[in-house]
Amino acid sequence: MQPSGDGISGADGRCSCFSGENGGFHGYHNGSGDPNCKHCRKSDTSFSYSYYSPVFDSIPLKGSEKLRRIFIASVKGFTIGAGLKGGLALFSILARLRRRKVLTSIRKVGVITDSEAIVMAVKETLRYGLFLGTFAGTFVSVDELIGALGGHRRTAQWRALVAGAVAGPSMLLTGLNTQHTSLAIYILMRAAVLASRCGIKSKRFGRICKPLTWSHGDIFLMCLSSSQILSAYILKQESLPASYKSFLNKHGGKDSVILQGVKQIASGIPFTNLEEIEKFYKEKGENIKLDPEMKVPCSIIHGNQSCSAHVLSFFLQAYKRALPVYLPVYLIPALIVHRQGLRKRPYTILGKGLFGTARSSLFLSVYCSSAWMWTCLLFRIFKRCNIPMVAMGTFPTGLALAIEKKSRRIEISLYCLARAIESFFTCMTDAGYLRRSKNLKRADVVIFSLSTAIIMHCYAQEREVFRSKYLNVLDWVFGIPPPPCETPRCKNS
Repeated sequence: MQPSGDGISGADGRCSCFSGENGGFHGYHNGSGDPNCKHCRKSDTSFSYSYYSPVFDSIPLKGSEKLRRIFIASVKGFTIGAGLKGGLALFSILARLRRRKVLTSIRKVGVITDSEAIVMAVKETLRYGLFLGTFAGTFVSVDELIGALGGHRRTAQWRALVAGAVAGPSMLLTGLNTQHTSLAIYILMRAAVLASRCGIKSKRFGRICKPLTWSHGDIFLMCLSSSQILSAYILKQESLPASYKSFLNKHGGKDSVILQGVKQIASGIPFTNLEEIEKFYKEKGENIKLDPEMKVPCSIIHGNQSCSAHVLSFFLQAYKRALPVYLPVYLIPALIVHRQGLRKRPYTILGKGLFGTARSSLFLSVYCSSAWMWTCLLFRIFKRCNIPMVAMGTFPTGLALAIEKKSRRIEISLYCLARAIESFFTCMTDAGYLRRSKNLKRADVVIFSLSTAIIMHCYAQEREVFRSKYLNVLDWVFGIPPPPCETPRCKNS
């Protein structure tokens, strides 16, 4: 016999608040149950925010609770935006201060001072904080407004879609004249991944989306992206974002005069800087004489070194350059996120961080060195160098992504794919194959708004297509807890 007052009723022995009469579904609580039920009393106090689903209504919020949710989402969004941008700005300033002596000795007109760089970093940090804070606040405001006017259950299927689209133009807060094409395309790629996951589990579109389940699709995307990015790095650097171009110039390991020489021979342009290349190698202690009629640019790329010796020496140098990049990526989260676990198992957490640093550094160094290896090999085999050869030689460079762990591969490939798409369309536009739209000046805002609409719709309606770490961040910012019986243990019970 069940004790009295526990809310159990009916022939099936279920809680009355879970019955179909009250709108319950598969054990999800709808907030309108029996006040004598222990589950109802517990749920009323444990969930202060609404959770939407197409099959049951949300827990209604009072006016003060809605305002509190909007305020908290805005503050958390601002914290994330300012924290991410501020962290990057901090590393940039520290690196700049380390190079202060060099900068003062070769100071040029137009080079900003340290104080100007700090002021600019603070402004950028505030702008990105306002951007994400406004985005979060706008999404929650529109979500609550539509729910209040049209009903949470009635609008559940499309409410987050509209709210995400309306919140998208908050990107303009980063600067009215600042284009964010790379960011918009990257978010679009993320939205496409989520939409494809929804299609895979759909009965209607499952067969169409089946090729997307290929386990090595991320490596293929990386190879495709590498062909465009590395070709642009050699042939048309102005098609790449400034920050990404700087990253490639550092880890590509080649001086601009060498890249210019390779570009000229690949494009079929007469050499104009052979003397500069010879002078560059002479300063390094190598005396070389370049042939203006050369067909293969190996002597331009690595001087008197053989192709194999160049790849080995370049790999060792590239690994030293990669370590400072990934060391903060792994160790700083370990110190912040796992600070409590460091006391109990410091060697395990720090060991994982160091192993991750070593593996990611190996990936980047193999990626950069193999780019020169594949191109040299292809040039030697076909005894010519042209633009198709450069594109073909940089394609297999993406195979280096297999060194990274599986969970990071898709992130890296999508990041590179976004920049490859931007570079590709820039090249097509400059070549005259595409026309620039005069009416749509901020296409990045439109793309970003469309992408956030898809992402937020999937967040509200297709939560299972998200990875748990992203879902936890979204729940933390937007104040929407997961359903109480989503865990396997709860479902089994």
